[in-house]
Amino acid sequence: MPLPPASGTGRYFAKAAKSIRLLRHGCTNRPFFHISVTQRRRPNSLPVIEQLGSYDPMPNMDNEKLVALNLERIKYWLGHGAHVTPPVAELLGLAGFFPIHPRSYMTAWRNRATERENLAKEAEKAAEDKDA
Repeated sequence: MPLPPASGTGRYFAKAAKSIRLLRHGCTNRPFFHISVTQRRRPNSLPVIEQLGSYDPMPNMDNEKLVALNLERIKYWLGHGAHVTPPVAELLGLAGFFPIHPRSYMTAWRNRATERENLAKEAEKAAEDKDA
């Protein structure tokens, strides 16, 4: 007798929704992420169906955050109905594969505002030092 679909071994499991997400690896204070395809309803499900890339959020000696993507396989999984989580959509937007994610625009806007405030404070401090 075949197992019911809820057991995760029938046709239902094979056609279940997939998600392209970041899976955290690495050590404490040194994260490293794999961009992987997993079952959508089981965020910690193992094994991973397929690894599509990697992301290292810690800047290297050249102040670069490294991303590796297999765009052909990402196209394949998107064509087969896989969903993309917002952090992965943001990375794909920065890579030029998707449109720029709105969160990227907001982060850049906040960084520019903070930089303007810092420059204004430095100018005030320089003016005060010059007057004194």
